[in-house]
Amino acid sequence: MKVIDGLIKFYHMAVELPSLYLFFAYMAMIFLSGFWQNLTKPLGLRPILILHNFGCCLLSVASLGAFCFSLYENGSIYGKTPNTLLVNTFWLYWITKTVELLDTVFMILRHKKRQISFLHVYHHSSMLILSDMSRLLYPWPSIATFLAINSAVHVCLYLYYGLTALNPDNPPQWKKEMTQIQIIQFIIGFFIAGYGYWKHGFCMYSIFYGISMIVLFSNFYYQAYVKKRRLKPADKLN
Repeated sequence: MKVIDGLIKFYHMAVELPSLYLFFAYMAMIFLSGFWQNLTKPLGLRPILILHNFGCCLLSVASLGAFCFSLYENGSIYGKTPNTLLVNTFWLYWITKTVELLDTVFMILRHKKRQISFLHVYHHSSMLILSDMSRLLYPWPSIATFLAINSAVHVCLYLYYGLTALNPDNPPQWKKEMTQIQIIQFIIGFFIAGYGYWKHGFCMYSIFYGISMIVLFSNFYYQAYVKKRRLKPADKLN
């Protein structure tokens, strides 16, 4: 019963978020992307990709530093007392998640529809809503802990993307390790959320979200790196 009540409460909060309109526009863009790709030729966009990816990397550096300083000032990763810096950092983080939606826009313009997986859409769209909800309703250190970890991962992630766009013929050789880091991120978050639920009475939905991300990223890792490695040469030719 508590779970159902919590979902109803989440729905009522979500429908009042400013980002909800952007969320629907984002989903509509993905739904209509096939029509665009049928009518146009793929664009290169390399200079824009370089600027975008390194820009997102710097935004994540800024939010990571501000989150860490705020958590240090608070003295507890499970606190529920916001301060001015923390509120401003949540706003910056939300802006970062909004800018990162351009990843999908560039994929559509470049006709990289295969990259627009369920994991990609789920992660980008859910973080848009959750970051908006956090900055408006829960700009707490307990939430900042997860966002600080995510910002640290995205520093590495967009650095990888930026270097790949800068030199696509010789991209960094740590793509597999990057996926491992992303999985570790959500495992750490799962344990932090679990302890918060057990000892501090926090809600269980961060646990459910963490599980969903672990499952999705682990499946991606298996499909991309484990399953392909197990294929025999004859299977690869078929």
